[in-house]
Amino acid sequence: MTTIDGSDTTIGHLVATANIEVIPLRGAEEKTAAIPTSTTVTITCSPKFGLDRTLDHVVRARESGHRVVPHLAARMVEDEAQLKRFLATLSSAGVDDLYVIGGDGEEPVGKYSEAFDILEAIQGLDHNLQRIGVGCYPEGHPNIPDAALLDALQRKQPYADYMVSQLCFDADAFTGWLRTMREAGITLPVRIGIAAPLQTRKLIELSLKIGVGSSVKFLTKQHGFVGNLLLGRSYTPETLITEIVAESDFEQLGVEGLHMFSFNQVDATVEWQSRMSAAIAK
Repeated sequence: MTTIDGSDTTIGHLVATANIEVIPLRGAEEKTAAIPTSTTVTITCSPKFGLDRTLDHVVRARESGHRVVPHLAARMVEDEAQLKRFLATLSSAGVDDLYVIGGDGEEPVGKYSEAFDILEAIQGLDHNLQRIGVGCYPEGHPNIPDAALLDALQRKQPYADYMVSQLCFDADAFTGWLRTMREAGITLPVRIGIAAPLQTRKLIELSLKIGVGSSVKFLTKQHGFVGNLLLGRSYTPETLITEIVAESDFEQLGVEGLHMFSFNQVDATVEWQSRMSAAIAK
């Protein structure tokens, strides 16, 4: 495990303000309730469970005192009426931040096929949103050319306030991509998508499922990886964070914070965040 310099206030701030992503599976409400209310919770959406499941968990998280950022997948929205209901529920719950994605691998159930379609539609609807986030792909997308990803990001930028990156383990890949985006005129602040502490074997399985195979290959080449795998040890993201922050131009890269993919291993994620924050504060 990398030791983080206790004087590094940048890393301390990133860790302390990291968002934790929760998947609305059975038992997720109890897991969310265990997250400190000072930590923002993001709640995903899935075709398997539907948007109502996401909204139910959003409301419960708000009732437990959390700041919440729901995910909304364009391909899961049936029509404008459903979009209006979704936004109205967010307003009633006091939610003012929304993360809009396309919804990979699913056929659209309505007329919205990509995040841009939802972003455009929202402009003409009543809502209380103050911030809107969009996705981005530092290592590309298995089914979408890089040029198309850049075009989509350029089209979404006028309607968005920040972007959240796909899961990444390679600091050089992330910072290199981000520099390229900045040169291409993408100015949106970015939240770095990182894996929360998770057993190494499970992390590989889940990462391959969500299409970050290149980053997993990078991870497997790291010193001590095989030993960690054989011994059932967990991956922790200290090294990745430290390497990104150590870049000489880090302050110019526009990093807003961290987005932690917990894979619902919430207890381990909260414990890591608390432990790292305490170590940095010393």
